Amino acid sequence: MRIVSVALLLSIAAGTASAQTVTDDDATSTHTGLVQEPGIIRRSVTFANRWLGDNGTPPGDGFYADFGNMITGSGWISAGPGYRRHFSRDRVFVDGSAAISWRTYLMAQARFELQDLAARHLTIGSQVRWQDLTQVNYFGTGPNSLKEDRSAYRLKNTDVVGYGTYQVNHWLAIDGAFGRLQRATISSPTGPFQSGYPSSLELFAFAPGVGLDTQPNFLHGDAAITADTRDYPRHPTRGGLYRASVTQYSDRDAGMFSFRRYQAEGLQFVPVRGDTWILALHGWGVFSDTSAGNEVPFYMLPSLGGHDTLRGYRDYRFHDRNMLLASAESRWALLSDLDVAAFFDAGNVSPTVGSLNLKKTDWGAGLRLHAHDSTLGRLDVGHSVEGWYAFFRLEDPFRLSRLTWRTADVPFVP
Repeated sequence: MRIVSVALLLSIAAGTASAQTVTDDDATSTHTGLVQEPGIIRRSVTFANRWLGDNGTPPGDGFYADFGNMITGSGWISAGPGYRRHFSRDRVFVDGSAAISWRTYLMAQARFELQDLAARHLTIGSQVRWQDLTQVNYFGTGPNSLKEDRSAYRLKNTDVVGYGTYQVNHWLAIDGAFGRLQRATISSPTGPFQSGYPSSLELFAFAPGVGLDTQPNFLHGDAAITADTRDYPRHPTRGGLYRASVTQYSDRDAGMFSFRRYQAEGLQFVPVRGDTWILALHGWGVFSDTSAGNEVPFYMLPSLGGHDTLRGYRDYRFHDRNMLLASAESRWALLSDLDVAAFFDAGNVSPTVGSLNLKKTDWGAGLRLHAHDSTLGRLDVGHSVEGWYAFFRLEDPFRLSRLTWRTADVPFVP
């Protein structure tokens, strides 16, 4: 589906105007574009939306193809098989999937949930997730890290969690989770399509956690409160999302890498002119706290850069204990199912909260291919002092995968 979506985006951008139109009965979107939409685009969007469903996988129980379960940096394509099933009048849910990416990132997960408890307000469950990430970028720590110091490392880890969500009402939820992160394995990068960059273990031998013979085991627990009034999580056009969370990571070996992480995040979508002109605003802050003498492992430091944060920089471009981000995006409906967008991002990282600023900036433009309630593909081109970068993804830039992932954020994914 990624290849199909890319082809659609490029054909639209080139001006595919000769195709026939369709009737209102075939419409998948209530948007009205500046240009009448070719029928071939509308029918393709209808097919893709029905096949993928609201969660990026085919609706209903049974086998499905998992296209969107990889972290930033895995490459343009990832896919694998999955199977899910509801039991006991939809109160018991099981799910399992595995995937491999363009750069041979590997992932496997299994999940079990009890749903609609406590008068349909409570969900409790457990999940195990294993991943092998072959080429994760690292440029060193601090806002003044150099582009020329790009390196990469391989990370393998397994996390087992139990979690619960209490849905207070249709827009307010309280989440909690507790898990054990098995000892991660850090090694030199491997896999196809490497660019010849050095190993992080050699270039940054003194970064926190690099010099350890073995990484520590962690117990981790978190709590979060989320207010979500967006109309459609996969293609928001109005409403907002506001979230605050705290996470504790406890080093169960030497104890020197225990730390706390605090996050505050806000999203707001403002319809300026119905569904034809929308402003999207995003703010995000991540703050680390340790006891005296403790450190945050380099692969768990907050980071910025890439397709969802600073879009004019490479993935994982900046790392440090604290991070701040602000983004603004203006979207105009060119066709009923295609928006053009202009964006501006600003953010930075810092060793202390007091020295945070928004001095790293970029700007750019993009295309958003979507149905009425879901984003099917987007192409962004961003520019900063470090050059031009292009990103293609299957989700809205403000979808926030961290809202649905239950396991630990290892490595920290911006």
